[in-house]
Formats: sequence, C-alpha cells, structure tokens
Amino acid sequence: MTRVVFLGAGSVVFTRQLVADLMSYDDLPPLTLVLHDIDAERLDVAVDTARQVAERRGRTLEVVPALDRREALAGADFVVNMIQVGGIDATRIDLELPASRGLRQTIGDTTGIGGVFRALRTFPVLSGIARDMLELCPDAWFLNYTNPMAMNIWWMATVAPSIKAAGLCHSVYWTVNDLCELVGVPLEGTTFRAAGVNHQAWLYEWSRDGESLYPALRDKIAADPELERRVRVEIFRRIGFYPTETSEHSSEYLSWFLRDDAQIERFRLKPLEYIGISEQNVAEFHHAQEALASGAPLELEEGAAEYAPQIIHSMLTGTERQIHANVVNRGLIDNLPPGAVVEVPSRVDAAGVTPLAVGAIPAPGAALNRTYLSVAELTIEAARTGSRELVHQAVLVDPNASSSLTPAALASLVDEMLVAHRAVLPASLGGDIELVLP
Repeated sequence: MTRVVFLGAGSVVFTRQLVADLMSYDDLPPLTLVLHDIDAERLDVAVDTARQVAERRGRTLEVVPALDRREALAGADFVVNMIQVGGIDATRIDLELPASRGLRQTIGDTTGIGGVFRALRTFPVLSGIARDMLELCPDAWFLNYTNPMAMNIWWMATVAPSIKAAGLCHSVYWTVNDLCELVGVPLEGTTFRAAGVNHQAWLYEWSRDGESLYPALRDKIAADPELERRVRVEIFRRIGFYPTETSEHSSEYLSWFLRDDAQIERFRLKPLEYIGISEQNVAEFHHAQEALASGAPLELEEGAAEYAPQIIHSMLTGTERQIHANVVNRGLIDNLPPGAVVEVPSRVDAAGVTPLAVGAIPAPGAALNRTYLSVAELTIEAARTGSRELVHQAVLVDPNASSSLTPAALASLVDEMLVAHRAVLPASLGGDIELVLP
C-alpha cells in the first residue's frame, strides 16, 4: 500500500485536518498512514485522532504510530513535515527577548530575527530527515509545511538536492478566497495566480470572465475607510499588487510598521500575537485529548483545501490540478535570484509537482522579495559554514530589525539569542546539537 508519513504528527489540529482532507476522497487506493512524533503523549492523541476521522469519513485507514523516525520513514512514498523544533518555549524566546530590547514582531516564523533562529534550530533536524530519506525512501516526495518555508526548502535543496521537495502553504488560496468574498464574487470560476516568495507572493492575476477583479477591490477599499487600516491594503496601495499573507505576517517583513507606535495603532497590529496563538494551540491539544478520552467527536473543518492531500490524490489517481508551491528557482521567476526558493503556480498530476515559469514578476514586489531572500541566503550560509558573523548579518539585513535597533544593539541581541537557544542550535554556532550533513 501507499505509505504516507507525517513527521511532527503531534501537531494534532493540523494532523486532524490533513487526515480529514485525505479521507474526503473516495477514489484513493488503500493507504498506510504512519504518524511520527518524539512526544509519546502527543503521538497517542494523533493516532486516536486519525482513527476517529477515518471512521467518521467511512474510510478504511491503517494508522501506524512511530516514535522512531527511521522506522517511520522506511519505504515511505510521501513524507509530510510539520515539525516545530523547540515548541512554544522557543517561540516565546523568538518574540519576547527581541521585544524586551525594542524589536517588535507579530509572528516571528518566516524571516527577521524570529525566522532566522527558527530556521537555525530546524536545519539539524531537516538534515537528519534528509539523511534518513536518502537511505530509506529516496524516491519519496518531501512535502513541507514547517516554517520558515523558504529557508527550510532551500536548506533541503542544499544538503540533499536529489530529494523531491515542495513547500506547501495555503496563504495564496485563502487570500483569494477572502478577497472574492470581500468583492462579492464566488471563488469558483475565478482565475488567480501569484508568485514571489512564501508569505510575500504577489497576486499578479485575479480575474473572472477575462476581467480583472482589482478595480472592484479598489472600489471596495475606497468605500470603507476601515479597510485602509489594514497592512495588506497599505502594501497593495503602495506596490500595486496584493500580498498573499495576512496583515499580521506582512507587517514584520518590512520597515514600514512595527518600529512606530503610531503605525501599530493605525494598522491595528498586535506585537507578539503568535504567543497567544501558540497558547491556543496548546489548549486545543488538551481539548482534543479530553474529547478523545470521553469518546466525543472532534470538530472537523470542511473544505480546508490543504495542498498535501491534493498532491497525494493527484499522484495516486492522475487527477490534474493547480496549486501554488515553494520550490527552487530554476528559470521560474526571472527577476529573483536563481537557486533561491520561490512560490509559483504549479501543476500537479501523476508525475508529481511541476512548477510553472512565470517570467518576471512585478518589479516593486521583486525588490521587496530580494531583501527577504537575502536574509534567507545569509541564514543558509551561516548554518552551512558555522559562521556566527553571518547570523549577525542575516538579522542586520532584515528591514524590520535594522529599522528598529542600531547595528550594535542588534549584534548584542543576536548574541543573547544564540545563548538562549543553545540547546537546539548547531554546535558550529555554539549550540548543543551536532549538525550532520547527508
């Protein structure tokens, strides 16, 4: 049978949704779903969740728990990654320590100081996964959900270029879904394409019956002053194309917002917001644990449209569809660096994920993307070479960080972060974890 592996399956809400989406297809062949997590308690909840979801969908699903990663990966066809190294404790450090020094973030998982350190503690685990996959399932697809998306896929391409990898994020889909709702047109029948980098791609096509929907959006914004108090609307006004991640995310990728109290108030931002979200996720885990223990049904979200189940379905049934995926830029976007990881429309069918070349993206958007990719490139090189200086420089290049603190203050903060995260960082950067390349 086809063997699908979830790494980090203890992220039970996400596991629940992925299994629900998979089980919504009645033409899938039999599957073995292997759930791996290093936390036995969370793994038990994930296994019970998957079994309940399959039963409620009326599908037969073999669910196999695995605390050992190599045992999980042996013979895999699809490897779905959703690990979060360090959990909520590391997230608190990523957000609270910089904030205490005057550097504010909202989410801290994509770029900037939070994204850099989340990447640095994730790379050793990704290297181990890559090494195991090359030995145990070299033909499997690696489907990544873990942030920072661009840096993680770039790292996999650096250490194990033969592994077939795609980064998956639902931000493009839900951006268009929400915009269609805002202007009062159904999503079905709407044409949309975006390209750029993950969480900062640009909606360069959004039309219906051959007519752009952007004029309708501009009219809607003009009629509602409150819409102008959203970060994404401000970016749209200044750049000319709508960005594909939430205002909370988007605010920390630029120098325009979080350094200034008035901007935070005007655009209704909540620094450190992801700590609250993370606490809610922990609470949801305990809620699911209690529900399963009592035999109560878990809440299932219908139509979540996650990409990993779509890819698995397309490859196993030959159904052709289009998604947006994060892949290495090999002739895909002309005005972004070759070899960087970009987000582009992609065809999915029995052959797998085939990214589509889009040519040049809008120049102002590409200019912002290149700064984002510079942070990613320096972080990759810092981990590859063991250079602490490159960690400092990666953070210094970030627009939000460099507009909030002086270079000397940023250098001091980076040193503090290296100490605070020591238990999960590579030994070459002063941490406790051996980074072994495949």
